Order: sequence, then structure tokens, then C-alpha cells
Amino acid sequence: MNQLAENKEKALTVTGSGNSHTRYLSIANQKGGVGKTTTAINLATGLAAVGQKVLVMDLDPQGNASTGLGIERSDRTNGTYELLFGECSLDEAAHETKVPNLYVAPSSVHLSGAEIELIDEDNREGRIKTALRTGNVIFDYVIFDCPPSLNLLTLNAMVAADGVLVPLQSEFFALEGLSNLTNTIERVKNAYNADLKLEGIVLTMFDKRNRLSKDVANEVRSHFGDLVYETVIPRNVRVSEAPSFGLPAIIYDMKCSGSRAYIALAKEMIGREKKINNKTFK
Repeated sequence: MNQLAENKEKALTVTGSGNSHTRYLSIANQKGGVGKTTTAINLATGLAAVGQKVLVMDLDPQGNASTGLGIERSDRTNGTYELLFGECSLDEAAHETKVPNLYVAPSSVHLSGAEIELIDEDNREGRIKTALRTGNVIFDYVIFDCPPSLNLLTLNAMVAADGVLVPLQSEFFALEGLSNLTNTIERVKNAYNADLKLEGIVLTMFDKRNRLSKDVANEVRSHFGDLVYETVIPRNVRVSEAPSFGLPAIIYDMKCSGSRAYIALAKEMIGREKKINNKTFK
């Protein structure tokens, strides 16, 4: 083993916070254009910034999370496709990013045909879970960036996950999509993963000047209560610009309103985890 590979292995096998339990979160919404990938990469960056060791698993064939974290297409020789079919280990799939403590298992063009290839495979809905639970690599968080549809890739993520975090655009039609998604989560829970739960809902693309945004936020909070995060992600040009530079918004412009919101979201998530753990061990 060369020195670079040895250093990478050492970095991967030491946890960021000392937690013995990895949290597996699917970032999912069956509706596209809601800030799903933006939330995945910036929440992951925020968690890494406060000392958590984080892996983003890019399960979207478009590969936007990989691009947004600075992984060139020519460098995606091992990633989620290879993990699905047992062609590489999690160690090999976890690519370092420019952010300390943050890794990504990238998507590649091969992933676009994975669903068809998986049809005749054994354990086709549980292959990512199997890949994640093997080996010695330990992360505090593994975050799945899912495609904007319920297919075998999304199903693999939900089977492997503890919870589903839903980015919800602050617009009227988003409410209908949310109902469909909660039904999907319940079906996956009943059929494949009894531990799966709705982790929470994050309001995205929020425009405080728009009455509709406020009305949607109020309605979602009235239905889902504490499941809706207090942190709201505003519409922000700098957040939209960041992926074209291969950087999370938090690194591209830490002072913009979107970046500050994602840092607050990461802190709120960790705070919620601590409250849950304290209740569990009392």
C-alpha cells in the first residue's frame, strides 16, 4: 500500500466525534427542483464543519452532488455504481473533497442504467445497505442524495437509512408531493425497513416577501409540528452559483444568507440528535 492510500485509510477509519453509531439519512423528494442536492451537499458540509465525519452518497445519475463537491467526471472510477454491484469497497468509493471530514461516493454515467441491471439481481433493494455495513470505515453521518423519483436507487437509500429528510419548496404544489412521499416512506417501512422514519422537513427556497411562502410554511407546520425544522433555507443567488465552481455554498461564500442557514440547519440537526439520545439513555 502506498503512503497516500495508507493516509487515506487512517483518515477514514477514525471517527469525527467518537460516536459508535452512524446516522444514515436519505435526502429525498419525488418532486425535482426543490433544493434536494443543494441541501445534501451543504448540510453535509455544515456537519463536517462542526466536527462530524460525513459521507455523501450520490445516488442520482445526474451526478450533481459529485459535481458540487468538486469531483471531476474523470475521477469517478469508483463510486455508487461500483458499490451497488460489489466492484469496489466503501473505502475505495469514498473520495476526499476539499472540505476536511467530508467525503463523497460519486455518481457516474453508468448509474443511469443501474436500475435495469438490478432487476434480475438478488437483494436488489438492499445492496447499498450491504455495502455500507461491511468494512471498517466509520462515519458519523452518511447522507444519500436520491434521484427525484421513487426507483430502485431511492429504494436502496431508504432501505439503508434510519430516516428521510425532505427538502420542501415553499410553494402550493409541494404539499401534494409531500403527502405522496410520506405514503412512500410508510410503504418502505412496512415492506423493507422497520426502523425507517420521517426524520424531518426542511423548508427551502423560502421568500419572506412572498405571502404564499409564509402560508405554505404555516400549513406544513400545522400538519407536521416539530418534524418541521425551525431553520428555513432562503432563496439565495450565491447558493445557486456555488456548484459551478465545484464548491458547497458554505465554502464558496460562508457569509451569504443561504450558507448561514445551512450551518444553522446542521447545528439544529445535531441538537435534535442530542435531545433524542439523552431521552433514550435516561
